[in-house]
Amino acid sequence: MATALWIANVDVTDAEAYGRYAKGAGPAIAAHGGVFLARGGRHVQLEGRDRSRNVVARFPSVEAAVACYHSAEYQAALDHARGASVRDLVVVEEVE
Repeated sequence: MATALWIANVDVTDAEAYGRYAKGAGPAIAAHGGVFLARGGRHVQLEGRDRSRNVVARFPSVEAAVACYHSAEYQAALDHARGASVRDLVVVEEVE
């Protein structure tokens, strides 16, 4: 089974609330086999909409990434990001 990348492009509008999201999201992602590859580092936007924060995590599969998103733990963390950020999130299967 191919691994998958969880790619989030984010503009944070409330740093305090988003910090609470990050504190809960990290353990939820790890619990589903997710490993962070990029977390807000330098980036160069070449096309499309630029967001100030970009996050990439690798999961064992698309199914694991989607299960993480829908988990009670992640949804509890996500409650803090709602209204505290503008986000795009996609899960992409990696090439084997």
